[in-house]
Amino acid sequence: MANIKNRKFIALDIFGNNYLSWVLDVKLHLSVKKLRHTIYEDNAASNEERATALIFLRHHIDDGLKYEYLTVENPLELWQNLNDRFEHLKAVVLPKALNDWSQLRFQNFKTVLEYNSTLFKIVS
Repeated sequence: MANIKNRKFIALDIFGNNYLSWVLDVKLHLSVKKLRHTIYEDNAASNEERATALIFLRHHIDDGLKYEYLTVENPLELWQNLNDRFEHLKAVVLPKALNDWSQLRFQNFKTVLEYNSTLFKIVS
């Protein structure tokens, strides 16, 4: 974590707590770098593009995950492995967010700022 200053966004947590936002950030940054195609099936990416995408992905995951997937040399394979490992979080996070949304009441907060903070957390 010594290179945290060089990261474009927060690295993927080893427990996947920030997986959903991490996926969005990675897709956006890979799109800007014109490397998004490297994480899709049947891509015609060059070795240089694959290496650049893999370096980017490995730079933005937790050190524990980095060591676990040390032998992976293809960004598509790393992307799929992480997806298989953390994709189930959608099934956990969405019902909780829907429940939190239904229980959200303005009168339960002392300030508008606290209400807005909770609201934006649920929405994200």
